[in-house]
Amino acid sequence: MNKLQLTGVFPPMITPFKENGDVDYQAFTDNIEKWNHTGLSGYLVLGSNSEACYLSMEEKEELIRLTVKHSLKDKHIMAGTGLESIRETIEFTNRAARLGAQSALVLTPCFFGNSMNSMAMIDYFTQVADHVNIPVLLYNVPKFTHVNIEADAVKELAKHSNIIGMKDSSGNIQQLAAYKRAASEDFNIMVGTAGAWYPALALGIKAGVHALANCCPEECVKIQSLFEQGKWEDARKLYENILPINTAVTGTYGVAGLKYGCDLMGYKGGYVRSPLQNLGQKSKEEIKEIFALFQRI
Repeated sequence: MNKLQLTGVFPPMITPFKENGDVDYQAFTDNIEKWNHTGLSGYLVLGSNSEACYLSMEEKEELIRLTVKHSLKDKHIMAGTGLESIRETIEFTNRAARLGAQSALVLTPCFFGNSMNSMAMIDYFTQVADHVNIPVLLYNVPKFTHVNIEADAVKELAKHSNIIGMKDSSGNIQQLAAYKRAASEDFNIMVGTAGAWYPALALGIKAGVHALANCCPEECVKIQSLFEQGKWEDARKLYENILPINTAVTGTYGVAGLKYGCDLMGYKGGYVRSPLQNLGQKSKEEIKEIFALFQRI
């Protein structure tokens, strides 16, 4: 049986908060309604840049519900449902499915990191995939989890009929190529950072989940479009032009920087949730300068 094929760009949607720390659901839905017309292929709700680790279960479920309600019907909805225990991950994934999520992005378990070898990963993801009602994608983000899923585990898990792909946010192109060699052709390997987008396209990767797509969705989409039209030089130039922005909003200034970048580009970033800290004026001015340079190109 052929697996569902995912192509194009998906943002790990930011969660705007009010100054008092409450979720700003209106700002969240306003962003979706604007993103609907940018060429994005779908949305990831409850990703790392959604500050999902700070959300209650009730808030998570409401954000899934609103994403499904306000997205255009041709958009694919992924929900980040990975929790530390297999039982909780299965339960939450099936709740997300009932709310309308079409696939689940499941984070590698990481609390007992030294024990999370390939055998443990294969066991975890196999049990989850066996017992959930929507397709599963593996989520590898060593930057946050300090755990890395190895190519041998990906090779085994890619054989499972309900594991359709993975998001790799390591930024390691050599490892990305190893995953691609290890997995079957119908396994959706999605690159998890715009910083690796052009090299990933050159490797034959067809989809990406980029934090940068929150504030610069058209540019992320256009890089792929140009590449697939054979306009490789144009795609490379645009990719190189957005790299300083990507570095700023995903590395240097983190989620707060990403949200401010969204504000600058006409989206609603809102506040971050404590203990994350909002940007000071100096950082805002630095980000504003980076965006201004990009827009003059």
